Amino acid sequence: MEDYFALNIGFSNIILLPKIVGIMSSDSAGARRLRSEAKTNNMLADATMGRKTRSIILTTSGHIFLSAIRPESLGKRLEKKDNLIAKEEELEDIKSSELD
Repeated sequence: MEDYFALNIGFSNIILLPKIVGIMSSDSAGARRLRSEAKTNNMLADATMGRKTRSIILTTSGHIFLSAIRPESLGKRLEKKDNLIAKEEELEDIKSSELD
């Protein structure tokens, strides 16, 4: 079996690298439309743990994953194959939710 990099998309949720088609910001109208269609077709997985959605991850199977990690940070994790990059984003979100 080949070794695959598992991308941590936040809060210990992972996707294998060969399954990822693209990562996009959740702010665009196209991203919102993709999200809505995926939800209608039961192809949406929310990995934000209740946090603000910052990224939408497209997969080869047509599933859409929502992440609370910025697309730039996920891109750096992929590029360097290091899931600890931007770990502070997750920690900040956890700390702020504990204060509420």
